[in-house]
Amino acid sequence: MPRCTSLICQILAAFALLLAACEPGGEREAAQLPAADLLIHGAPVWSADMDVEADAVAVRGEKILAVGTYPELQGHVGPKTRIIEVEGGRIVPGFIDNHTHFNRAGELLLGINLLPVADDEGFRRELEAAHQRMPADSWITGGLWGAYEAWEHGDGQGAGDVPEDAYYPDGEIVEAIAGDRPVLLWNWDESLWLASPAALDHAGFDCETEGVECRDGEPTGRLEPSAGEALRETVPDKPFEQRLAEAEVALERLREQGVTTIHDITTPEQLKVFQYLYREGRLTTRVYARPTLDRWEALAEVGITHGFGDPMLQIGGLKGFVDGIMGNSTARFYESYEHIDSRGQWRDMMYPEGNMLELLKGADAAGHWPQVHAIGDEAIDHLLDLYEEMIEANGPADRRLRVIHTQVLRDADVAERMAAMGLIAEMQPFHAIDDMRWMEERIADRSRWAYAFRTLHEAGVMLSFGSDWPGTNASWYPANPMQGIYAAVVRKALDGEPEGGWYPEERIDLETALRAYTANNAYAEGNEAIKGRLEPGMLADIVVLEEDPFAVDELALKDVGVELTVVNGEIVFQR
Repeated sequence: MPRCTSLICQILAAFALLLAACEPGGEREAAQLPAADLLIHGAPVWSADMDVEADAVAVRGEKILAVGTYPELQGHVGPKTRIIEVEGGRIVPGFIDNHTHFNRAGELLLGINLLPVADDEGFRRELEAAHQRMPADSWITGGLWGAYEAWEHGDGQGAGDVPEDAYYPDGEIVEAIAGDRPVLLWNWDESLWLASPAALDHAGFDCETEGVECRDGEPTGRLEPSAGEALRETVPDKPFEQRLAEAEVALERLREQGVTTIHDITTPEQLKVFQYLYREGRLTTRVYARPTLDRWEALAEVGITHGFGDPMLQIGGLKGFVDGIMGNSTARFYESYEHIDSRGQWRDMMYPEGNMLELLKGADAAGHWPQVHAIGDEAIDHLLDLYEEMIEANGPADRRLRVIHTQVLRDADVAERMAAMGLIAEMQPFHAIDDMRWMEERIADRSRWAYAFRTLHEAGVMLSFGSDWPGTNASWYPANPMQGIYAAVVRKALDGEPEGGWYPEERIDLETALRAYTANNAYAEGNEAIKGRLEPGMLADIVVLEEDPFAVDELALKDVGVELTVVNGEIVFQR
């Protein structure tokens, strides 16, 4: 057919195009759709709330533009859209960790971690690696060697008999590796100390100094605890550049594991580091910073209340402490421990009598959200009493009150009481599969109510999950959310034991555990309207898992890795 070139044909063709553009899905409508900066597709989406079939997420700027099927979202593809196709796995909201000690994690990752070390080979390897990583002018301190060795011989906290021949490295190793660098190391319970010649010289310690071991008139590097503690007092403040380096390596670990927000127990020094990284555009994980409860007056004096800042870096709840911890048998119980004549301890904030209640009332009235550590059964009940008195004194308000750790309930009635009060159980599931090694030796049948995830959930208590990263002097708690989810769903150690799980009646389903690591934590921090779910308008914090956790064997949950991490619309990690 000959081509129509007349003016009439051109007008008719233009009119036809106009009609087509007015039809749904036509060019005009497509042109009006905002273009995405990023489009991820190829894996099913778990959004936390939306009940839709989706395998794609579109991002524009820092927010989610659309969630749906890939064909549905292709209308958002523009000339500058970056399209990432993933092969299987699962697209989920960015993980939110409800409890980290970020500064300590950075110290262990950049510095020296000797927790599993109990021989010269391991000591040399770890010291050499730390020496290569650390800035040239910095001290190497800590280490905590022999912790896992102690656990093998007892509970690592004094209940077992650690052998007299426990590993004690020789000072010559330190001098040979570290040279002129000052090094001060100690074992897991600070009963054994080791210093390099440079560290001794810095403190002016020699063979005349009490507590300094010498051989042939020269210090061996070994110190009595009193001398070690005295030398530690002379260690200069950590340079800001070293704190930055520690933060960078810790942020890298979080990116790799899909953690897009941390609720961090933040020291003033660490807050300065976070602020610097944020200003420089190098903060790749959101920070909900939690000062301690006793700082509420200082914050109130300058007008800072809960949520001050922005979603990338903000002041969160204020952390208080009621009792000790299970690790050293200081968590507070109604009855004595099985292995020692003690019911545990109250923490300093509990003294003088009435002090904790005054802290809670003052902070709450000033607009802060108290979030208080309570582990033993008596400690938890006492905290609930204190919260009730605080609420009665100050009246109704939007409070997201947490019971931090919520480790050992007295019974199921406590869960019902927490639900009635609207409290949040801030828990770290990995604790359960780590503590089960010795929990029953210490509290016997009370272990039935330890880490009672299902009891709390079925009572209506919101579960909030995290890691307590990096852990204690006898245990490393991983920041990996999938290992925490594994612990809550399976309740087995990483080796798959015990068969059936530890108190399996407290297992929860995968979706509940995922929600406790995403949407629930967004609610707990007061940001449920902007994050924690994959929905249009939400902040674009997205994780692509390498495998679909809903499709793998439950024992493989702990091994599900992260393929892609997006924070604030920016790709911060891609495997």
